[in-house]
Amino acid sequence: MDHSAVPRPADVLLADGRIAAIRPMVPADREGLMALHDAAGDESLRLRFFALNRDASRHYVDHLVDHTGDTVATLVATIGGTIVAVATAERAGPDVAEAAFLVSDAEHRHGLGGLLLEHLAAACRDVGIRRFVADVLPDNTSMIRVFRDAGFTLSNRSEQGVVLVEMSTAASAAAVEVADRREAVSEARSLAPLFHPRTVAVVGVRRDGAGLGHAVLASIREGGFTGKVYVVHPEVTSVDGVRAVPSLTDVPEHVDVAVVAVPAARVLVAVQDAARAGVSTVVVISSGLAELGHEGVELQREMLRTAREHNIRLIGPNCLGVMVNDPGIRLNATFSRSVPPPGGLAIASQSGGVGIALLDVARDLGVGVSTFISLGNKADVSGNDLLAAWLDDPDVTGAALYLESFGNAPKFARIARRFAERKPLLAVVGGRSASGQRGGASHTAAAATPAVGIDALFSQAGVIACTSAEEMARTALLLAEQPLPTGRRIAIVSNAGGLGVLAADAADVHGLEVPELSATLRAKLSGQVSGTTGTSNPIDLGAGASAENLRGVVEPLLASSEVDALLVVLVPTSVAPAQPLVDALVDVRRRAPDKPVVLVGFGGLGDGSGGVTVFRAVDDAVEALGHAVRYAEWRATPRTVPEPHDPERAAAARTVARDLLDDLAAGSGWVDPAAVPRLLHPYGLEAVGGIAHDPIDAARLSTELGFPVVLKVADRDIVHKTDRGLVRVGLESTSEVIAATRAFAVEIGREDVPVLVQPVVTGVEVALGVVRDPGFGPLVMVAAGGIATGILDDRTFLLPPFTRTDAARAIRSLRIWPLLDGYRGAEPIDTGDLEQMVVALGELALDVPEIAEIDLNPVMCTPTGTVLVDVKVRLATASGGSATMPRQLRVQV
Repeated sequence: MDHSAVPRPADVLLADGRIAAIRPMVPADREGLMALHDAAGDESLRLRFFALNRDASRHYVDHLVDHTGDTVATLVATIGGTIVAVATAERAGPDVAEAAFLVSDAEHRHGLGGLLLEHLAAACRDVGIRRFVADVLPDNTSMIRVFRDAGFTLSNRSEQGVVLVEMSTAASAAAVEVADRREAVSEARSLAPLFHPRTVAVVGVRRDGAGLGHAVLASIREGGFTGKVYVVHPEVTSVDGVRAVPSLTDVPEHVDVAVVAVPAARVLVAVQDAARAGVSTVVVISSGLAELGHEGVELQREMLRTAREHNIRLIGPNCLGVMVNDPGIRLNATFSRSVPPPGGLAIASQSGGVGIALLDVARDLGVGVSTFISLGNKADVSGNDLLAAWLDDPDVTGAALYLESFGNAPKFARIARRFAERKPLLAVVGGRSASGQRGGASHTAAAATPAVGIDALFSQAGVIACTSAEEMARTALLLAEQPLPTGRRIAIVSNAGGLGVLAADAADVHGLEVPELSATLRAKLSGQVSGTTGTSNPIDLGAGASAENLRGVVEPLLASSEVDALLVVLVPTSVAPAQPLVDALVDVRRRAPDKPVVLVGFGGLGDGSGGVTVFRAVDDAVEALGHAVRYAEWRATPRTVPEPHDPERAAAARTVARDLLDDLAAGSGWVDPAAVPRLLHPYGLEAVGGIAHDPIDAARLSTELGFPVVLKVADRDIVHKTDRGLVRVGLESTSEVIAATRAFAVEIGREDVPVLVQPVVTGVEVALGVVRDPGFGPLVMVAAGGIATGILDDRTFLLPPFTRTDAARAIRSLRIWPLLDGYRGAEPIDTGDLEQMVVALGELALDVPEIAEIDLNPVMCTPTGTVLVDVKVRLATASGGSATMPRQLRVQV
């Protein structure tokens, strides 16, 4: 095991929104560390070293720099290149380190202590440190608060005038929750100049009126930006009547947002100018950077480094721009002229083209938009940053994202879930095709396409998954204008019977229910239906229906407890005018606002109808209602938290995995079945039966278990045993067992064939598994089991960490759920054991990153319990970051 940790450098946000860097100490830091200690006030030194002794503090710096082997980790925090804090962990035992911190007096109360603690804990747990200890003076309340408020498992006691603090380094759910909430506050403060700009400058405006820079300037002017606008141009004093200055440093006000639209080769110069001017946010429209190869990557990296060192947030590059639609701001700093009405929807798009489409559709549908951010290459600001900043923004009532990648999928899952618990979050993801599917040896791996991780993430986090910009905008419109439905039951009313039937068919496709109405309710409606029998649902008013007929139907429906939403489909006819029907609907809806009311108005009917959401196609309306229903159900599900993390079990399991990995000749591969229980047993996962190594041993074990038995080859290199006839079921005697074992040897071509002997177990077959996705990390599969796994395509995936509630939801989503729930009078199966197995798989996958695949197929579910029948594990060298990395900004490319 390594004795010292070497964490990666990380840029972080302070509580006030400024940018700092946390990195390992290097020998060249001696002078900076000396300056930090020399500048510390007397009280700070006393609290840190228990005495006011400046010589002692300088000797301590020499000790840190000259004897790095004595420390597990030493981290420094810098702002603008100056060291402002240091954190150390010195080994105090095999798995214990003593933690200590010193933060510059000027940087107290900016969150540096908590950030350093998170990064120090992450660095140390990677090298086997499970606990921190610290001696703290009782009056050092700031340091005690840092430990107490960080969310880690903590204990303390007073002894001889000193507070002895002991802290687990494990990233508990509480610690992650605290970190995420703090980061949301920091992001909001960091991005405030972008969301509330007062001064904007455009760099790269051509005098001839051509180019993107000029297009952006025109959009700003035409949009009526309420703040001040400047153009940066080295040769003129104005462009189109807007004052021009030679550089950003010549702008007389502080620049909140600088929009850069210059050739790629000049982007870095523009960002350096912004750094000298103290600009808060730079939006780089320019393309030709990381998306075009090595030179562009290096240029983008240097651009980001410059921005981070000077406390600048960067949007783009290669983006459409930004829009702040607040009526008091009205900034359209994009090269699109499509400006939706103001409202509460915040939009972020990784694609400029999709962004333009979103703005167009939002404008056409009347979706109110608060903010639009084109992410482009996401060099700095990402969807995670924006969601965190929008989380507590009262002006943001929902968000819509178009994404093509997830830089930190586990973090996105946490932020998205927290956001969706308060406000609707809609998303479209490009690049979901199966062309990126990995070849896998097991059932689990073969099922994990690129879309699987996205579906798992969205389902757990409550994200409303859409397939197009149009679908997303329509759903956002419905959610903005209507209350959430309390159930899946919809009433359909039309003045054209066929359209009502089609609406009912669409409702079934989108998971909605069109219930038959009670006799009492039908009686109330019957007097309003002329010349039809349509009072059951859908309700056919007939082509000659009047406004009073519609009113007489809609009022009792909205007052009824039999339906949760109302869909009205109207067409103009020559029999009776249709607009009075729309007016009546709006009037009734005004007096009954508790249920969603949606109108599909053909021929332009319904434009501008207050309180009623209008669509032009039946399927569009029903699709949006379906999204709203599923989101409402997710919101209504009680929230639970994952089981408390067991760091001792995790450390032991990872040690076992590394030992097993060392035994694999290729450095990766399937684990010997006899060794699998060492890894899985602590998590309550173990196959029934035992392994025999010769025919006589197999016969003995069969007798002990009791006949009939199942015999299968237990060779780690043979995955799909059934296909080769290496499984025998229902053997009734020792002679049959001996014969089957010898037949296995003939098939494989060797005598020493280990076999797994198990009792015959019957029940509903389920498959569970784990696969590790390079983008999303571990995914846990729940599926129909046995040979049905590859035929039925009945499966779902979960993204750890997840709860027992998530596991139950996944099991109930399977098409084979009725078999578990007592199909056709069969005894229902208590799925509690199965749910716990699913949760245990998620915990194991997070604890042991060396696990590449687990395949449990079949898992036999019976009324008396759940039995593991076939268990396979594949290990590989761990790669990628932890699912619970400490707070940091997007890592540079």
